[in-house]
Amino acid sequence: MIHRDFRCDIYFIRHGESESNAIPGLAAGLNYDAPLTSLGHQQARLLGERFKSEKIHFDRIYSSTMTRAIQTTENMLDGMGEPKKDFKKIPELIEQQIPGWRGVPIEEALPIETVAYMMEKGRDFVGPEGESIREVQKRATNWLEDELIYNRELSSKEGSLNIAIISHGNTSRSIFQYIMGFDQRLIYKVGVDNTSLSRFIFDSKGWSVVCLNDNAHLKTSSSGTFEARG
Repeated sequence: MIHRDFRCDIYFIRHGESESNAIPGLAAGLNYDAPLTSLGHQQARLLGERFKSEKIHFDRIYSSTMTRAIQTTENMLDGMGEPKKDFKKIPELIEQQIPGWRGVPIEEALPIETVAYMMEKGRDFVGPEGESIREVQKRATNWLEDELIYNRELSSKEGSLNIAIISHGNTSRSIFQYIMGFDQRLIYKVGVDNTSLSRFIFDSKGWSVVCLNDNAHLKTSSSGTFEARG
C-alpha cells in the first residue's frame, strides 16, 4: 500500500524580489523572466542562512525554470553552505502567464467591471493572451503528483524526505488551494511574500499545514499579496 510509511516535508518557497516586483503598480511585470534585484539576492541568502542555522537540509530541490527562481535557489544554497548542490529545473512551476498585461498599469488592466468578472469566473478567468489559475494549478499539481505524491516507486517505500520547491506567487497560491480546498475566491488573498516559505507535510494521513507565508528571516512585516518593496 502506498503512503503507509511515506512522509514528505515540503517547503514551498517564493523567489526573492525581482526587477519586476520592484516596479509597483503594474498588472504584470515588464519582463516575464526578470532577474532578481540586489535585495532579492540578499533575501535568498538570508533564507539559506536561516535553513543552515535551523539545521534544515533538503533531499530534493526543485526550481521553476525562470531566472528569478533559479537565482533564488542558487543564493539560498550559498547561504546554506551548499553552493554545489544539484537541483532540478521544472517548467511546470513557472509563474502564471498573462502577456497582454505586461507593463500595463493596474488601474488600466483591472477596472471595476473587469475585477467583478474576474471574481465571478474565479479560477477560470483568463487574462488577455494568458492562462487561467486553473491551468496553472493543473500543470503544477500534475507535476507534484507525478514526481512525489503518486510516484509509486517513491511513495511505496519507507522513508522521510525534505523537499524544497522554489516557485512563484500565483503558482504557489494555486497549489495551496489544491492542497487545502479553500474557496477559490480566497486564492488572490493568500499572502506569498518574496522568499517566504509555506510548509506542508504529506504522509499516510494526507496533507497537513505547518505554516504559510513565513518570512521571519527577513525581519520585516508581511506585504501580503502585494509584489512590491515592503
